[in-house]
Amino acid sequence: MSTSIGEYRFSRGATLQPSAIRALLRDAHAPGMISLAGGMPQAELFDVPGIHAAAASVLQESPRRALQYGPTEGQESLQAALAEHLLKRGIRVSPPSIQITTGSQQALDLIARAFIDEGDAVALEVPTYLAAVQAFDLRGACYLEIPAAANGADVDLLESALRHDRGPAPKLAYVVSNFANPTGATLTVERRLALLRWAVARKVFLLEDDPYGDLRFNGNAPPPLWVLAQRMPGAAAWCGYASSLSKTVAPGLRIGWLVAPAPVTNVVTRIKQALDLHTSSFTQEIAARYLQSGALEKRLIATRATYAAQCEALCSALLDSMRDELTFATPEGGMFLWCRFREPVDTTALLEHARQRGVIFVPGSAFYPGGNGDTSTMRLSFSTCSPVELREGVRRLESALRAYRECGDSKIETFRSHSR
Repeated sequence: MSTSIGEYRFSRGATLQPSAIRALLRDAHAPGMISLAGGMPQAELFDVPGIHAAAASVLQESPRRALQYGPTEGQESLQAALAEHLLKRGIRVSPPSIQITTGSQQALDLIARAFIDEGDAVALEVPTYLAAVQAFDLRGACYLEIPAAANGADVDLLESALRHDRGPAPKLAYVVSNFANPTGATLTVERRLALLRWAVARKVFLLEDDPYGDLRFNGNAPPPLWVLAQRMPGAAAWCGYASSLSKTVAPGLRIGWLVAPAPVTNVVTRIKQALDLHTSSFTQEIAARYLQSGALEKRLIATRATYAAQCEALCSALLDSMRDELTFATPEGGMFLWCRFREPVDTTALLEHARQRGVIFVPGSAFYPGGNGDTSTMRLSFSTCSPVELREGVRRLESALRAYRECGDSKIETFRSHSR
C-alpha cells in the first residue's frame, strides 16, 4: 500500500502516527515540569564509571575487533556474556543461538518482518506497548485484542475472541510478560501455561518481550514463557524471547537480543543483514565487558531499591489524596503504574490542565491499536522522579482534575492536536 504526500509517493510508513510519548518529551524538559510520562530509566542510576572502565578496557585490549565490521548474529563475546546472564532467569541457551539486535525494538521489527504481511493478524494484550504496535502497523497488521488486567493478558478470552472476530486467524502473538508497559502487570504462571497451550494448538508464534524482568522489587519471579515452553511438548517450536539492556544498563548502548527456534532465528538474521549488517561492534564489546565484570548484578541492587522507593511514594501519594477518584494495582517491579478513574474522565483533555500546572502523563488511549482505548485511563511512570517530586506531581494532578471538572473537557485543545 502506498500513499501520496505532495508529489511524493511513499510506502505505508508515511501513514504512521507519531508516538504520543515521544511528543511529550518536549514538555518533559520544560523548566519546573514534573514528568510522569516517559518510560526512561533514571539517568543518575547509569553506572558511568563502570561503563567507562569497560570501554577503556575494550579499546586497550581488543580495539581492532571492536572497531571492525562484525557478524550479523552478534559478537561472540556478547553472546557468551548474555548466555551467562540469562541463566539467572532460568534460560539455558547456547551463545551462538542468541541473535543480538539494536535494542529490543529491532527484535520486534525483525519478528514483524519475518511473520507479518499486509492484512495478517497479531494477537496482543490491550493496552500494550505502543512501539510494538507501531512495528506491527508498519507491516499492515490487524489485531486480535486480548483485554489485560492485574494478572496480565486474560488468555481465557482468546478463543471467544477468535469466534467473534471476522478477521484472519493470528500468525503472531505478542505479550510483555513482566511489569508490562503500560499496565505494570505480570502474567501469572497459569496464564503463561494457558497462552502456550493456545499457541501450540493454533500454531501461532508467541513472542515474549521481557525488558523489565530484572527490575523486580518483591515477590517471586514466574518462569519466563520460554522456560515453560521447553517443558511443554511441542511448545518450544512456537515461542521466542526478547529483552534488552536498555532498562538495566543504558538505552544509549542500543543492545537487545532475541532467542527463538533455529528456523525463526535464521530468517531473522537474514533480514537483519539486509537492514543494518550488524549491531555496533563497539557497543557490543563494551556491553560484553561490562557484563563479564559482574558490575550489573551489583548495580541492580541499587536500581531496584531506588525504583521500589519511588513506586511506593507514588502509590502512597495517590492513595492519600485521590483514593476516591481512581483505582490501580501496585506493581511488584518495573517502571509503570496504570490508573483508571472511577468516574468517566477524558484523560486526553485532563492532560492539558495537568500540563498547565506543571505535570504530564500519558493518556491510556495511546496504548491501544488506533489510539481507541479506555479514555478514563492513564499511565504514570515513577522511574525518573524522586519521591518528593512524585508527591508534588500527584498534588498537581489533583489540582488539574479539579480544574477539568470545573471547566468541562470540550473547551480546550486536546492532546492529539497539541502533539501534531
